[in-house]
Amino acid sequence: MTSSLTVRPLTADTLSAHLDVCRTAFYAEADEPTRAMHLRLWEPARFRGVFDGDELIGGGGIWPRRITLPGTGPQPFAGVTMVAVAPGHRRRGALTGLMRSLLHDLHAEGADPLAALWASEGGIYGRFGYGIAVEASRVEIAKGTRFLSTVDTGPDRVREVSRAVAEPLIRELHAKVAAQQVGWLERDEPTWEYRLLDGPPQRGGKQAWRFAVHPEGYALFRVDAAHDGVKLAVQEIVTTTATGHAAIWRHLLDSDLVSSVDYWGCAPDEPLRHLLADPRAVRIERDDSLWVRLVDVHRALPMRTYAGPLATVLELTDEFCPWNAGRWRLRVDAAGQAELTRTEDAPELTLSSTTLGSVFLGGVRLTTLAAAGRVREHRPGAVAALSRAFLVDPAPHTMEIF
Repeated sequence: MTSSLTVRPLTADTLSAHLDVCRTAFYAEADEPTRAMHLRLWEPARFRGVFDGDELIGGGGIWPRRITLPGTGPQPFAGVTMVAVAPGHRRRGALTGLMRSLLHDLHAEGADPLAALWASEGGIYGRFGYGIAVEASRVEIAKGTRFLSTVDTGPDRVREVSRAVAEPLIRELHAKVAAQQVGWLERDEPTWEYRLLDGPPQRGGKQAWRFAVHPEGYALFRVDAAHDGVKLAVQEIVTTTATGHAAIWRHLLDSDLVSSVDYWGCAPDEPLRHLLADPRAVRIERDDSLWVRLVDVHRALPMRTYAGPLATVLELTDEFCPWNAGRWRLRVDAAGQAELTRTEDAPELTLSSTTLGSVFLGGVRLTTLAAAGRVREHRPGAVAALSRAFLVDPAPHTMEIF
């Protein structure tokens, strides 16, 4: 960061000004309802601004949320959000200064040892210790695509209902699944309001929210009539049973006057392909979603449980948060509980904080990263053992951007 730039906490007034910086940086239109919601949701003191003299040129902050972790359920984390630098001020070190302030302050305060974000560009956040921890799928499938004859959609009908009728049902279903599904975020009243904002910026040329509900699930979607043929643009499908999942999909695929269904952000292990009589009838693409950063590794790793007993020594590299660097002894007992302590013993593995962030939720295999040259194994079998300990089933999934 150049010497003329400083980083300091935002106030109510400068947080509002930062939202203007974000709007300019992300090429967004003015949107007063969303601005008002942001100012209600976020504490200015949790945000940092980058200033060139008195001019605010960038910033970002932390939205405290709770994310479901393997074995321990919903746990607090630092949701890093609204990170932006104004055009004309990029490549001056503003982002590096901002990230250093956010992460180093979390460490100094003994606050959340786990941070996460959605990356606007894939090449930015690895250098700050964030690793891709969760992937999402985009599904495109034609109307009427047939299921296997053995698929059970059950006796209950899927109904399309008003928002007033749907909201208590979908909130209950979401809470039930979110408590179990690794990577899902808890939603309180303000975050539900935020999720269901329905103005022109949220619609993006599509129609208002629609709600399809079933006793064992729901779909939240929009109608996109702006292209050749009407499409259903699904925002989320939440189900508590395989029967409910099949019933919701069957309802969407049987919608009249629709050419196709497009669902961006579904789980990386979405089972739709395996419901189909022709598995090639669906197009599925995968991309990154949530990036994870272990702020304080010795406090973060014990936040979850692991797949089995383990004893190993890690050599961790971490230039951006140097208090994490060095050798750590990781012990996991028969109940999956972890303890991390400093040691001088010889390491069995060497890896970076970015790599450790990637495997933390259990969706990315350490063996895959080792094959990419991102782990050095000093004892044969050490990579495979640690990889197995981190894995979870089903795969982690994060469907809402924050």
